[in-house]
Amino acid sequence: MALELDTFGITALILALAATVAFLAHRARQPLIIAFIVVGIVVGPSALDWVHEAEALELFAEIGIAILLFLVGLKLDVNLVRSVGPVALATGLGQIAIMAVVGFGIALLFGLDLVAAAVVGVAITFSSTIIVVKLLTDHRQLDQLHGRVALGLLIVQDVVVIVVMIVLTSIGTGATDGASFDLGAEALRILLGGGGLLVGIGVAMRWVLPWLLDRVATSQELLIVWSVAWAIGVAALTDVLGFSIEVGAFLAGFALASTRYREQVHASLSGLRDFLLLFFFIVLGAELDFAAIGAQVPLAIALSIFVLVGTPVTMIGIMSLMGYPARVGFLAGLAIAQISEFSLILIALTRDIGLVDDDIVGLVTLVALITIAGSSYLIPYSERFATRLEPLLSRLQRRTPRAAPDSLQQHYDAIVFGHGRFGSQLIRELVGEGCRVLLVEWDPFAEVRLQDAELETHVDVVFGDARSPEFPETLPVHDARFIISTVPDVDTNLVLAAALRRAGARCPIAVTVHTDDQTHLYRQALIDGTVSTVLHPFREAADDALEALKRLEAAERDD
Repeated sequence: MALELDTFGITALILALAATVAFLAHRARQPLIIAFIVVGIVVGPSALDWVHEAEALELFAEIGIAILLFLVGLKLDVNLVRSVGPVALATGLGQIAIMAVVGFGIALLFGLDLVAAAVVGVAITFSSTIIVVKLLTDHRQLDQLHGRVALGLLIVQDVVVIVVMIVLTSIGTGATDGASFDLGAEALRILLGGGGLLVGIGVAMRWVLPWLLDRVATSQELLIVWSVAWAIGVAALTDVLGFSIEVGAFLAGFALASTRYREQVHASLSGLRDFLLLFFFIVLGAELDFAAIGAQVPLAIALSIFVLVGTPVTMIGIMSLMGYPARVGFLAGLAIAQISEFSLILIALTRDIGLVDDDIVGLVTLVALITIAGSSYLIPYSERFATRLEPLLSRLQRRTPRAAPDSLQQHYDAIVFGHGRFGSQLIRELVGEGCRVLLVEWDPFAEVRLQDAELETHVDVVFGDARSPEFPETLPVHDARFIISTVPDVDTNLVLAAALRRAGARCPIAVTVHTDDQTHLYRQALIDGTVSTVLHPFREAADDALEALKRLEAAERDD
């Protein structure tokens, strides 16, 4: 029954309920996303039916989505987009095709007709950008290789689903008006509108925004207000042009990604993003229509299992063919193993134009709830799952390294695993000492960072998985003076150090830790000589670490 309160009062009650449930979920160590969706179900039509009395919730949810996508775009730069493009396009289109075909087959096996099965197959291929980005950001995985691959794939998915929805909307409009649908004219409209938007964004990035930000950033409050206005304004513009607010908000952030104020803007708006997103999850839960599900539960369970299990398997296959480690494919697949809010919009659209009925809408709604809940638990523990499944993933690993051993020199003074901030500083120190360096990365973006002419002359880059026991055998480790892993993961370093020793490495092997608590985990490896020393990048500068390695080298030579 409806509560006799105005919009403000009902919104206050919903927030109080959300805060209470979130507190209980936090104490029980459960994902807050699930708590907010549960709150949405409780206040939605299936229970208390409060949401229709609080129209502001949907507005807050849309603003939260826009701010989230704005901050995602803010974290990207042109070099990253250039490097992620090929793998994102290949994995995005490949994943959509494979998931759609298999989903179509499962739906047919459960008795759906061809049209309904096709619609369901397409609907389950799209992953939730909002949920994936939120979870990866919360667990500091968005900047890792699998996080960036997942983000690039999501961008491809969003473009595909937007095009599909535009085409369906146009078909539905033509059918309603009794007129023939001109696909060519609609494609031309999309091309011209999108092209004009991109040109406008490009002009603003080059000549307007840097000048404007220099003046806006003189006041923190002004910068916050201006950033929100810019994000919402561009999102509203794309909505008017027939695209989505998500596309506009993302482009608004991307336009500022190359400016020196992007970190300041990101830090200022992160709290606002987290607050507004709770409204999105509440609205999402409120829109779940359980009345239309009925006999679709078995099919919903089958499709949900396929999404949760089949997505990582599909990503492993696609990325392994491209030469990426099976672990990266597994982690990226696990991140996107849920269906999107776009899936719900798409299925509702197909119902409105008469392709499917309410039962199919209820089916996809239930799959959304199951997979979103499942991925909310899977993503926080994805690294643990990957470690547990390491024996299986290693069997799926591509055996031939992406950079053939024949392309490497026979002698390197130093071999460095990982090219983060500490690794790049260490490499500069090594090159400054006249060392020839081999950089081993499983991150393809590392190649675009080697822009310095001196580094390009003295540093070779090879692509490989540090966790693969076989990979060190392909490297020239016998005559190296130093081997340093800047990867902060303890398990990875222990596997790597043992494999390097088996491959014949006799030089000092240094590993990296980010916290003092991790140091004791290397105790046995230090005792048996597998690891020579532990570096603390937050306490030691790169030149200090190099001096320590030199002393180790001299000591081992004297012994």
